[in-house]
Amino acid sequence: MIDDPFPRASLSIVSRIDFSAPRLFLDLPLSEGAEISPDRDQANYLINVLRLTDGAQILAFNGRDGEWRMRLRALSRKLYILHAEARVREQTPGTDLHYLFAPLKHARLDYMVQKAVEMGVSRLVPVMTRRTQATRVNLDRMRANAVEAAEQCGILNLPTIEETIKLERLVAEWPAERRLIFCDEDAPVADAVTALRQIPQGPMAVIIGPEGGFDPVERELLMRVPLVTRLSLGPRILRGDTAAVAALALIQAVAGDWGAEELLQRE
Repeated sequence: MIDDPFPRASLSIVSRIDFSAPRLFLDLPLSEGAEISPDRDQANYLINVLRLTDGAQILAFNGRDGEWRMRLRALSRKLYILHAEARVREQTPGTDLHYLFAPLKHARLDYMVQKAVEMGVSRLVPVMTRRTQATRVNLDRMRANAVEAAEQCGILNLPTIEETIKLERLVAEWPAERRLIFCDEDAPVADAVTALRQIPQGPMAVIIGPEGGFDPVERELLMRVPLVTRLSLGPRILRGDTAAVAALALIQAVAGDWGAEELLQRE
């Protein structure tokens, strides 16, 4: 039996998220009594932007140890620490959903990364194709956008961000057990919901091509992946960042952790 890669989220979990308190990502172990010194940028954000003072409370997470209530302590005029008082949310399992994409220009890449994190993606992989126009990817900027989205949306899991890879190598190293959702404007099945309903349970990845789409050789290459599903995103041509939102929303609603398919079956 394959573990469900898309654990169902409960509405009660969403309702328990405290959006009134500032949230901060801390890439350090979190446990009761831990004392952490925020870095310079984090301290500036807490003290000068949010104007928090000694004794203020924030929420912190690291993607591993759940969410913690932290209290800001002033050791001196310019030295502050964060003291972990209690865990307020346990770490939840993330979805096993990878998002592969031809790199975009800065603003659109920023938007795409943020939305992919909000949609529950567990891994982001920039893929170089023959028609890719943006040839360089700032991975640090991608990570910063992922952290920002997680902080703002109450997300506990951060995606792994991989180095850029060429499409040919990606296909050559593809794990046989992972389903590839190939977003292709020439897909024979125009009904995306029907196509997704036919996919059995298991780990998934979705790939979106560059402006102008994949060339014929690349399309044939992708179709050689052992578990591949061609998916149409409808009659309109979408930009890469828009296609990301459309594809991930469809997958999460029909085959993912939104539970829409279960609701349809009950009706």
